[in-house]
Amino acid sequence: MKAVSVSELNSFALDVLGRCGVSRQDAETTAEVLVTTDSWGVFTHGTKFLGDYTRRLRAKGLNPQGRPAIQKEGAAWAVVDGDRSLGMVTGVFAMKLAIEKAAASGVALVTVHNSYHFGAAGYYASMAAARGQIGVAVANAIPSVSAPGSRGPVLGSNPFAFAAPSAHQGAMVLDISTAAVAGGKIMVAAAKGEPVPEGWLVDNKGEPTSDPNLFLQLQAFLTPMAGHKGYGLALMIEILSGGLSGGALREKIGRFVDGPGTAADYSHAFLAINPGVFLGESAFAGRMDDLFAGIRRLPSSRGVANIKIPGEIEQARRREALASGIELPADVAEVLRSVAIETGCPMPAFLG
Repeated sequence: MKAVSVSELNSFALDVLGRCGVSRQDAETTAEVLVTTDSWGVFTHGTKFLGDYTRRLRAKGLNPQGRPAIQKEGAAWAVVDGDRSLGMVTGVFAMKLAIEKAAASGVALVTVHNSYHFGAAGYYASMAAARGQIGVAVANAIPSVSAPGSRGPVLGSNPFAFAAPSAHQGAMVLDISTAAVAGGKIMVAAAKGEPVPEGWLVDNKGEPTSDPNLFLQLQAFLTPMAGHKGYGLALMIEILSGGLSGGALREKIGRFVDGPGTAADYSHAFLAINPGVFLGESAFAGRMDDLFAGIRRLPSSRGVANIKIPGEIEQARRREALASGIELPADVAEVLRSVAIETGCPMPAFLG
């Protein structure tokens, strides 16, 4: 399949979302998040999710016209009700609010409930970095990850993202799942009929398994990243997002198997820190230049040009995508073909 331009992929996403009753503004927000994620090469969290989102929009499990609203707030905090809108719509709304409050107060935390899967957490943290601030974004999710010693899922793959700007060295963007691996990789292995590496899954007896089909049958679960450390981070994120927002926790979050018409009540939390109040307007960015450049100058092993700053590879992929287009993996293209058929959208040329 030939590469698709960022603008072509964006137009397709706008079309299918509009056919599901989403306003032009909210469709633009959602398409921007998903297509940017694909341009980073993070295909597990980009337009591949349009299949799930559009089915839920049509079944009204997601509210196509949902409007995120501030329930209560102070100078440096807020609680937002997502109104069952698309997670990208709520996520961008809440992160912008945190950035605005941090510009005045120095630090701001915004929590969200009644939302849904918001794609890549790194997108929201990056929004703060683009404004010269430090950003943190976290979210809870359906339990699919075991804990050390458990015989079933305890928490979701609860992502954590952190971004910090620099003056000339690019932003640091760390975006990680607290599971050992993304669930999407298990699904890809199952589709290919391949086993997964040891350490990715445990079965419902708490024993290691390499059979990805057991995961699809809810008889196996992801392992936490770095054992008890990943489990502890996931629990921290559950508390910051679901616990602090008043949203659903653990098994009370709507599951995929409950059907697309079911409200899910995912929760998020967004933190913005304004370095200017600590060090002055430009001092922090200059210090990050020195920090990042110093790391890049360190000796690297054979075949490695330089030690990478988190986010550097994704930013390079985006520059390439903007210049030459995005080569979508076969599984993503197949999902998008199905989305076009299900929503009545004309099949775009890039999907053949």
